[in-house]
Amino acid sequence: MNRTWIELDREALAHNIRRYQSLLPAGCRIMGVVKADAYGHGARAVAAQLWELGIRHFATATLDEAVQLREAGIQGEILILGYSAPAYFHLLAEHGLTQTATCPDHAAQLETYCRENGVRLKVHIAVDTGMHRIGFLPEDLDAIRRVYENGVLQVTGIYSHLCVADTDEEEHVDFSRRQAETFKSVVESLQARGVELGTVHLLSSYAAVNYPEYAYDYARLGILMFGVKSSAADYLREDLQPMPVMTLKARITSVREIGPGETVSYGRIFRAERPTKVASVSIGYADGIPRCLSGGKLRAIVRGQYAQGIGRICMDQLMLDVTGIEDVRVGDEAVFIGRQGDCVIYAEELAENAGTITNELFSRLGARVEGRCFRQEA
Repeated sequence: MNRTWIELDREALAHNIRRYQSLLPAGCRIMGVVKADAYGHGARAVAAQLWELGIRHFATATLDEAVQLREAGIQGEILILGYSAPAYFHLLAEHGLTQTATCPDHAAQLETYCRENGVRLKVHIAVDTGMHRIGFLPEDLDAIRRVYENGVLQVTGIYSHLCVADTDEEEHVDFSRRQAETFKSVVESLQARGVELGTVHLLSSYAAVNYPEYAYDYARLGILMFGVKSSAADYLREDLQPMPVMTLKARITSVREIGPGETVSYGRIFRAERPTKVASVSIGYADGIPRCLSGGKLRAIVRGQYAQGIGRICMDQLMLDVTGIEDVRVGDEAVFIGRQGDCVIYAEELAENAGTITNELFSRLGARVEGRCFRQEA
């Protein structure tokens, strides 16, 4: 019997992809961003399902993530968005992966490896339009052009990233448009110099909805692909009518009655004021439930009713107040993200109460959380 597990909804993912594609200009393809184990949803399962939905382009954060996808049989383009060290460049060639050149020095490392080993590695060039994380500076067109024309690297694309595309605050909208116009200027300047750019991409999840006029060849879809916003307050110009893909569940392992004045869990921060029925559940902070949600900042759904968390969250377990919920038994399911009956808990709620975003919440779901596979149709 599963202890703690994730269920994925195939139709929800398909719905979200269809909805996104309907908002993108003709000719702009979806690149499925499956970094951090597909935001905790399971990269192999998600990438395989995206392939079934017609997506042929994927992105990861690390070389290791990309290799794992290849070893799982995922075909198509896999772009590594982050840095890869020279000691592992051979894996890029062995698995047919595309590496981001994160800066001129990194591009030089890639070029040196190719010259010394007689291979051509596929590369996309990152351009720093204002986020100041990675990328070539926009004014250094000569450096970008040299990478394209060195005859050693196979440069197949160029991209940048908008860092405040999730808000409609005027200051941030202006900044996003300046970023987009800077990137456009780089693209047009290189084209005017006769450079064959390959695929061009700027838009990630929020940018694809809020700035579709800056679409190029790809839209890199991440968190919104899973029917979830990073934060409930984030701005989207269009109603995506999202369908959350993930349900997170755990088993009830013990049910007991305690009397007034008795306490629960470490630190004894919960003290019962009335006769209370307590259910222990097999999920804790080692599974990805933030410990800061202790003290009643979390709830779950048990037998179609909400149950409040009580006491401190432990490494492997947490406790719920199930007083008033009939016939709660060991082995019952507790839902922490998802729907049961008429009750629903959205990931945005859990993240907000923890003072973080859903991206972090999902990516912290531990390896011992089972499942991460799509439910079979009835």
